[in-house]
Amino acid sequence: MSQLCAGVRYLVTGRDGGASNGPFSSLNLGLAVGDNPATVLSNRARVAASCGLTSTDIAWMRQVHGTVVRYADAGWLERPGESCDAVFTDQAGLALAVQVADCVPVLVADPEARLAGAAHAGREGMRAGVVPALIAAMVDAGAKVDRMHALIGPGICGGCYEVPEQMHAAVSAVVPAASCVTRSGTAGLDIAAGVRDQLARAGLAAVSHDERCTRESADLFSFRRDGETGRFAALVWLEP
Repeated sequence: MSQLCAGVRYLVTGRDGGASNGPFSSLNLGLAVGDNPATVLSNRARVAASCGLTSTDIAWMRQVHGTVVRYADAGWLERPGESCDAVFTDQAGLALAVQVADCVPVLVADPEARLAGAAHAGREGMRAGVVPALIAAMVDAGAKVDRMHALIGPGICGGCYEVPEQMHAAVSAVVPAASCVTRSGTAGLDIAAGVRDQLARAGLAAVSHDERCTRESADLFSFRRDGETGRFAALVWLEP
């Protein structure tokens, strides 16, 4: 658990410390990957406790690789069917969670406006602009970009993320900063670089980056590396 900025905490989980078995071993936080739901909920409760929270203090998104941004409040758990890939809140003690296993989690906060946000930026979400959409929603709620801090969490690196030429061209046409060549010399995408460029274009200067590559880090889940696997999470919340 670390501090994103004054009054704002965040946590990036790993694979260890949970109860899941097999390819989901052990701290799988994803309910839609084939793991036992009761075990996943137990894992989520462990994460909440490690943050000094309860299970009802975490807003988990039903992620669909889109750009919908929603506001989270105490009634979030009563609306489980609503899908989105970005969420923000002004509620202290309510953690916002992003599940990933190669996509990039992005955490954002304006400590003066007392707003925190989180986005799930995979290849399609980045291309569609989920991070700029989150920034815009937070600005509409009172945040200012020159006060905002952001963390780009772990994701698959450009050196490992090989994609077909046609896909590379389609994404690069929209987010040129994401274009790269893999270590094998093939067409690749650097999602974190694309997100960093989007944050810069939105006006954010205070950006940090957890540069761990999910495919290269054994302590993180990676779909590209393992296929059937779990999900780790990045969480952000306002301190009371």
